[in-house]
Amino acid sequence: MMRREVEKQLIEWKNSPHRKPLIVMGARQVGKTYTLQHFGKQHYDYVAYINCDNNPQIENLFATDYNMERILLVIGAVAEVPIIAGKTLIILDEIQELRRGLSALKYFCELAPQHHVAVAGSLLGITMHQGESAPVGKVDIINMYPLTFTEFLEAIGKEQLVNILLSHDWETIKMLRQEYIRHLRTYYFVGGMPEAVLKYINTSDAMSVRKIQNNILAIYQSDMSKHTTTLEQLRITQVWQSIPSQLARENKKFLYGALKHGGRAREFELAIQWLQDAGLIYRITRALKPQLPLKFYEDISAFKLYLLDTGMFGALANIPPAQLLISDNDLGTSKGALTENYVISQLATMPDTTLCYFSNENHTLEIDLVLQEQSNIWPIEIKAEENLKSKSLNTFINDNPNLTGIRFSMSDYRDQDWMINIPLYACKTYFFHRPSE
Repeated sequence: MMRREVEKQLIEWKNSPHRKPLIVMGARQVGKTYTLQHFGKQHYDYVAYINCDNNPQIENLFATDYNMERILLVIGAVAEVPIIAGKTLIILDEIQELRRGLSALKYFCELAPQHHVAVAGSLLGITMHQGESAPVGKVDIINMYPLTFTEFLEAIGKEQLVNILLSHDWETIKMLRQEYIRHLRTYYFVGGMPEAVLKYINTSDAMSVRKIQNNILAIYQSDMSKHTTTLEQLRITQVWQSIPSQLARENKKFLYGALKHGGRAREFELAIQWLQDAGLIYRITRALKPQLPLKFYEDISAFKLYLLDTGMFGALANIPPAQLLISDNDLGTSKGALTENYVISQLATMPDTTLCYFSNENHTLEIDLVLQEQSNIWPIEIKAEENLKSKSLNTFINDNPNLTGIRFSMSDYRDQDWMINIPLYACKTYFFHRPSE
């Protein structure tokens, strides 16, 4: 069993007096269904699980009316479990495949609020942008992601290493640095897709893990063709396949012209939105000012695209496993891109945060990330190894002396007043249980 951080949110949802039907959002293969089923088994007497995809028994469940008595009767009969308010978790998987399925959540909320209903689907984000949408204010939403580095450590039996990271005992962390770095490089390769992690745990076979990753990429490619027109598929694929090379450039800003000669935003903006809605990419926009709230100062026309998972990045870029697993191998420009993608994929899972990058008006100064975390603004520099030159960050802090910079690198923790160096393997845990200033 892989313990997932999202389980805490699921428990809070179950116990909330204001609970509404739950939508679990996330890319295909991140573990939504498995996590919901495990949560149901742990916290309910019964789990009524129904897969709505190509299921003739329930294909017209909501087609005629929203009579809750009839609907609950059918769900109980199909799942073969009693439907008891508060004791049964109803899971409707791939609900977007049912006609009026998402709209039905409004009536679960209004007419049967005593029942605990959770739904999931691989392309719910896309469905909610293409006509039928879940009613605003009538549902709760939880986002799921691939396993983070700390979840990965727990999955491979290294829970004590996670507890030490969370304790911020930097002296002990320093003594264990080689072990953390070894596991981090493994995570760079394996990533956080549950099936790939499980294959690594069971086999320790790099080529078997890469085969799983390539299979997942093939599933994503299939979704691109199955749910879009031929032209849309072409453009989505062009954007998707270009991300590693776009990030390998010194200026990682996404360029439409890199997709085709004379490429323009109007041709590819829907393709980028599709990938976002499918949960496959993170879009990091430019911030014009490092001020609260960061979204007020976004330049949405300038952005960088990152993949949802570092393992998927390595597979899509076809980086040989040995180059990721062995520290002495030279990854060239891909090392910086991979490291940035790792940091983005960790910080993006934090609730109530905004991530941007910064560049000044004449683009002579750029900061890898600006993070709004609660009421804090953190300018962040990302280093793949122990190169500790921080000229850009130093200049930026001199111009914004009210801020403290963060540098993520393979070097140990150190507080230099104007800037804090945090080991890459602690990039997310630094923001949890942080000692009060």
